[in-house]
Amino acid sequence: MGNFLAEHLIHRDEDFMVIHKPSGILSVPGKGEALSDSVLTRLVAIEPKTLLIHRLDRDTSGILVFGLSRRGQNSIARQFQERQTTKTYQALVAGHLQGEGTVDVPVVYDPAHPPLHIADAHHNKPALTHWQAIEQFEINGQQVTRVKLVPVTGRSHQLRVHMQYLGHAIVGDTLYADLEQQQLMPRLCLHAEQLGFAHPQTGEALNFYCPVPF
Repeated sequence: MGNFLAEHLIHRDEDFMVIHKPSGILSVPGKGEALSDSVLTRLVAIEPKTLLIHRLDRDTSGILVFGLSRRGQNSIARQFQERQTTKTYQALVAGHLQGEGTVDVPVVYDPAHPPLHIADAHHNKPALTHWQAIEQFEINGQQVTRVKLVPVTGRSHQLRVHMQYLGHAIVGDTLYADLEQQQLMPRLCLHAEQLGFAHPQTGEALNFYCPVPF
C-alpha cells in the first residue's frame, strides 16, 4: 500500500496531491466487495486526509488530483465545475485520422445498455471535445492514429463516445470499439496527459504532466 503512493505520486503539498493513476484500477470504489479496490481506497489507507475531487474511468490512465484539505478540495473542485482547468489527453484511435476538429454532440447514459453512453444530438446537455491528429502508424498491420484530445465538458465516457461517433474508436476500448480494435492493445489507449489549475492558496497557475505510456 505504501508503495502505491511512492510509485505514483507526481506532486504533493498541504492542500492537494497529484497522482499518476494506472490503467485498470477504479478511481473510487464501486458497489460490492469485488469493486472495493480503488485509487481513493489505497490513498486513504496511507493518507487518511485524502479527499475526492474528480475521477477517471477505470481503464484510463493518467493524472488524478486529490484534496488534502477542505480548502484544496473545494477550490480545485470548483475550478473543474466552472471549466477553469486545462485538460489534455492522448489516445490511439482506429483508422487513419488527419487534421483537427471539434465534436459537439451531447453524450448521455444509455439505460437500455448499461454502462454504455451514446451520442444523442437531441439531448440538452452539451458535450464538446477538440481533437488533433498527431501521427499515423500501424499495429499488427492495422492503421491507427495518435490524437490529442481536449475535453471542454466532462461528461462520463465523453472522449470514448466522441471518438466512436467520429468512426475512430479508441484502441483497446472494450465498450465502444469492435473486437479487432479491442485486441490491438492490451489496454484502453486513453491517457490523461496534462492538467492545469490555479493553486488553492496562492492562485499560481500550475501545470502537471504525466508521460504517455503507449
